[in-house]
Amino acid sequence: MEKVAIVTAASKGMGAACTRELHARGYKLVLMARGKEVHDLAGELNATAVEGSVTERDDLVRLVDTAIERYGRIDAVVNNTGHPPKGDLPDLSETDWRQGFDLVLLNVINMTQLVTPAMLKQGSGAYVNISTFAAFEPSPRFPVSSVLRAALGSYAKLYADRYAADGIRMNNVLPGFMDSYEVSPEVLKQIPAGRLGKVSELAKTVAFLLSDDAGYITGQNIRVDGGITRSV
Repeated sequence: MEKVAIVTAASKGMGAACTRELHARGYKLVLMARGKEVHDLAGELNATAVEGSVTERDDLVRLVDTAIERYGRIDAVVNNTGHPPKGDLPDLSETDWRQGFDLVLLNVINMTQLVTPAMLKQGSGAYVNISTFAAFEPSPRFPVSSVLRAALGSYAKLYADRYAADGIRMNNVLPGFMDSYEVSPEVLKQIPAGRLGKVSELAKTVAFLLSDDAGYITGQNIRVDGGITRSV
């Protein structure tokens, strides 16, 4: 049986890498991104594309409905997003925090509400949420992301515990600095591995967590950060 996966923010960076890795492993794919580039990637991989934003519930409804109508099931979801607002902590506005909430946390909540019924019917399913290394070691450079992705960790644990006996799993992947964007030499020196992570490396971790090989892993926060976080 061919498995079906949804990937959001799929047109570039980590989302595109996850898309390519899942395609290589035989998944049928339904992709969403805000730009028209998602159609190019979908055409290349014989996938289905939906233009939309993870912050709009109606767009997520269209995405999930498209997957069910075309394939009749959803086996895997990669909840990937763009970056929430940045800035000095006291300068962040209420709008910044609300935008961050919609982008980082509410999108995952909405997706689970829409997809869980299909996974319950199947008796199986897996989610991976793309988070950040700063979720549990907060960075002043990414205050909104640090705060709200810590909340995402709690949500993932609660969801994972609630549905584990139903064969549905959820894990978070916490990337460090990846090669999808540039960093300063000073930041690079802070990474014990001495290099940026490859988005392809992250994608392989995501694919593993979605696979049956990770069938007993749920409710976890998996760091893919080259050692930049210090806690054990």
